[in-house]
Amino acid sequence: MQQIAQQRYGHLLLLLTAIGLGGYALWRLARALLGHGPEGSDSGFDRVAALASGGVYAGLCAIALEILLGSSGSGDAKETTAGVFGWPAGTWLVGTAGVVLIGVCFYQGYRGISKDFLHDSKTEQMSAGTRRWIKWIGTVGYLARMVVFCLVGIFLLNAAIDYNPDKAVGLDGALAKVDHASYGPFLLGLIAAGLIAFGTYSLSDARFRRI
Repeated sequence: MQQIAQQRYGHLLLLLTAIGLGGYALWRLARALLGHGPEGSDSGFDRVAALASGGVYAGLCAIALEILLGSSGSGDAKETTAGVFGWPAGTWLVGTAGVVLIGVCFYQGYRGISKDFLHDSKTEQMSAGTRRWIKWIGTVGYLARMVVFCLVGIFLLNAAIDYNPDKAVGLDGALAKVDHASYGPFLLGLIAAGLIAFGTYSLSDARFRRI
């Protein structure tokens, strides 16, 4: 987000990003409260997942607004984790966050492998070619998200186990560690391609989402 803010028209782009993140957060929180569809048919797990997702995206929106309003926005995962370690039961909170993210990672993998995400789309309105395309990019995208969530969760869990905030990293730090590993650039390219696929799938989701 800081990189976006430094570009030409960066503040406008960041403002649009903040609006989008805020809107998505409100939608997820509303789904957690009301459920899905007129019958409110979501399971308890779906509602908890929506609540957690809404909280995460609200936090990202707040970061974007901080940068827009001139705050340094330099606080990273290490600084945040170091602060949490000072709270009562702080180590357990950091460890729990890591476990939750690893759980989210498995859920993302399940969504991708089982093609469960197609249940959220109006597949009956798609042509056969469109359905195959969305199935492919959705699968690749969810598997890429699985890798990213797993990396961040593992680093947070390691930080809690070793009581070492330096081992906690966010998304950018996790990808940087991948880049420095053996075959890192190749792996990073695959993750990037997967995230681009998920972005493309999300655009199709805006068109065919079952609401």
